[in-house]
Amino acid sequence: MAAAALLLTTTACGTAATAIRTIQPHSTAVPNPTATPTTWPLFSSIPSPSLLPTPAANHLAPSFVPATSRPKATPTPVATFQPAVGPTLAGCQVFPVSNPWNQDISSAPLDPNSANYIASINSSRQFLHADFGSDPSYGIPFVIVPGSQPFVPITFTAYGDQSDPGPYPIPSNAPVEAGSDAHVLVADSGNCHLYELYHASRQGSGWAADSGAVFDLGSNALRPDGWTSADAAGLPILPGLARFDEVQKGVIDHALRFTVQQTQNGFIHPATHEAGVSNPNDPPMGLRLRLKASFDLSPFHGESLVILTALKRYGMFVADNGSSWFITGATDSRWNDTDLNQLKTVPGSAFEVVQSGTILHVR
Repeated sequence: MAAAALLLTTTACGTAATAIRTIQPHSTAVPNPTATPTTWPLFSSIPSPSLLPTPAANHLAPSFVPATSRPKATPTPVATFQPAVGPTLAGCQVFPVSNPWNQDISSAPLDPNSANYIASINSSRQFLHADFGSDPSYGIPFVIVPGSQPFVPITFTAYGDQSDPGPYPIPSNAPVEAGSDAHVLVADSGNCHLYELYHASRQGSGWAADSGAVFDLGSNALRPDGWTSADAAGLPILPGLARFDEVQKGVIDHALRFTVQQTQNGFIHPATHEAGVSNPNDPPMGLRLRLKASFDLSPFHGESLVILTALKRYGMFVADNGSSWFITGATDSRWNDTDLNQLKTVPGSAFEVVQSGTILHVR
């Protein structure tokens, strides 16, 4: 899971069918300023500001300074449907419509190594699974706070050199994910920033965590290459959750997050971190899959139909090591478990991998 995400391997490898660029590791908070910019053939340009907050008054948003150089992209646009607004949460747009999370990939080209990636994932489990439901111990909870939420100190106990420093506006009663990962997700509705912690617990007037990340929901900026987040892939977690409020409205208009048992030691943007082994046929972090257009959705209904429809249009990102084909959703007692069980009939062979960028390796 996410703890394993922070063990970087030292061997770079890839496939003959996929371009690979090797970059230097980031042992400090400053990424390699001479690294060659990458190209996303699928997505729009990514600006380069950093997301490092500094202490601020309780009623103000934290100040962000461009302390590090972020990757840029000069992609070839893909002529696909784009939503007019994109997903929203608590009055905030969840990243620009040009963001990879919000890109329609239903017409994106197939990755030439797709069959090998699918076979790798299928080697441990062969069917989709909803890793959430009506039981409050399932799924990943989150909390929405106002712009006036007080900022509290954050102590990083393991990976502070890859974490965005506090303070964070996390209330003392913020829900903590059940299980060993103990994620805490907070969306600041007043300032439209996302704060995420991994392996979190209360400490004094604030919180302790192994790692933490801050995302500006109005920006496409990435974390530095080689940096983790509260997730193994260096991705935000909340934007990839299946949320009941979206399903209730009948539309999920963004990609989802899922786990696989084993990944290779590489990542594809928007992921920025690896947590795997030197097998080029294992999926890298950030690999993007979609449900095949030919897969028949007529037998499905309700919540599962909404989720599967989104998987055809927006797909899902490999975000962490865990049980293969486990899609993550937000904790909510209103989920219909009988309805969600339909997902267990969807085989891994119904998915395919799309080309979305270069596999990067940290050596």
